[in-house]
Amino acid sequence: MGLQSRGAAFIRGISVHLPETIVTNEQLQAENPDWDMPKIEAKVGIKARHVVLPEVTAGDLAYSAACKLLETSGVDRNSIDFLLFCTQSPDYFLPTTACILQNRLHLGTHCAALDFNQGCSGYVYGLRLAESLIASGNARRVLFLTGETYTKYIHPRDRSVRVLFGDGATATLIDDAGSGARILKSCLGTDGSGAENLIVRSGGMRSRCGSGEMPLGTDEEGRSHSPEALFMDGQELFLFTLRRIPPLVEATAKLNNYTLEEVDWFIFHQANAFMNEHIRTKMKIPKEKAPIVLEDVGNTVSNTIPIAIHRVSDQFKPGQKLMLVGFGVGYSWGACMLEWQSVLQA
Repeated sequence: MGLQSRGAAFIRGISVHLPETIVTNEQLQAENPDWDMPKIEAKVGIKARHVVLPEVTAGDLAYSAACKLLETSGVDRNSIDFLLFCTQSPDYFLPTTACILQNRLHLGTHCAALDFNQGCSGYVYGLRLAESLIASGNARRVLFLTGETYTKYIHPRDRSVRVLFGDGATATLIDDAGSGARILKSCLGTDGSGAENLIVRSGGMRSRCGSGEMPLGTDEEGRSHSPEALFMDGQELFLFTLRRIPPLVEATAKLNNYTLEEVDWFIFHQANAFMNEHIRTKMKIPKEKAPIVLEDVGNTVSNTIPIAIHRVSDQFKPGQKLMLVGFGVGYSWGACMLEWQSVLQA
């Protein structure tokens, strides 16, 4: 591309796209009379979630989010040097969905396009990738998309995951123009020993998917699951989060030369209210600094952090410091700081 190193990277805009179909707790209760939905709702803080139709993919959702952002921002599509797409539910094994999106969005053929499969820490990882591309001079403008259709992985009778997850997509525009929310330093980490605790066992080359309806069985602990559906060990994920996230938050603040008290907002991955409240109280973070915004969307995986920013950014003030914290499947975790100025909302 012949670009020179430019230094700082800034978030210029964020857009969100959610499927029209909504599944409420009342609907889940009607389908599953043995589920205690009022008790579940009180614990996880989720009343409804958006769900795609069978023919709709994560790529479709991301396309809609990107169109919304590009139209509102007025950015020249030929000025985009790199397209990043974070998803764990790609349209195909191959080709990458990012390549398909480059064509659908009419971006220039000079534009590089890359999928990466990261999950709940994916937004922080994507910001780090975009910032690195800009800092190195390999891009000046990055379109970063997230999109998930986790509900396609969920067995309808698996209460542990069906009450939590929803579908959606976001688009974030990142460039070197010197305005917007500046992306500061980040901390990332991985512990693959936890891979078995949030997994879809069938579908890759290690274990190909079967056909027809997903079979439902029970494990030795009496938990219902299918090898072709999403499996989650909630207790192990909870323990992982309490073990890893407080040190991550402290390390990220220190790396950016801030104390925790100097951080104005903590935008945590919106896993569920129970988990997020435990993290917040464990770290003695004031409630007003750590918003929970999943009541009507659920856990949307890599989308949760940009959805939260989009929904509460009218409360942010110029000069404030935000810490974004992602964690989950992998295990994988990451946190980064933003210095807020103003961000175009789409």
